[in-house]
Amino acid sequence: MKAPPGQPRASRLIDQRIRDLGGWRGETLARMRALILEADPEMIEERKWRKPSNAMAGVPAWSHHGIVCTGETYKKVVKLTFPRGATIPDPSRLFNSSLKGNTRRAIDIHEGEKVDAGAFKALVKAAVARNGATAKKAKPGETPFRRQPANREGGRRRPGAGVRGK
Repeated sequence: MKAPPGQPRASRLIDQRIRDLGGWRGETLARMRALILEADPEMIEERKWRKPSNAMAGVPAWSHHGIVCTGETYKKVVKLTFPRGATIPDPSRLFNSSLKGNTRRAIDIHEGEKVDAGAFKALVKAAVARNGATAKKAKPGETPFRRQPANREGGRRRPGAGVRGK
């Protein structure tokens, strides 16, 4: 997989973010990042969602045929969110946050907690495989997570909207 043009810059920005965090949050994010990159050497590092609330630093994201996971840091937790986590098997039960939704799942890591490295890497590999399976199903020219087109009023189409019965 070819790295996008901003890849080295994104990696440097993630390095800087880890240094700026310092302490247990920086160490935790660095450890999880290393496990992500070990699990899939073709992983692409990105920086997404730059906005004032995160000091324009953005959120570290790791992608392979779509986003695999993001790494956010808060005062009391480092959160690794898998956007399609609900579709990924988690036999080790690492997911401990965002469990009620139909799509995403997250792992919240608090100070002093350790995550099973082997189980985490298996989870990352399963997420990459899931993204790859979705990418293969997409038609040429489509992205795997294409949004439904908007209707004339700018809203999303409802299933069955515009279909008339006989």
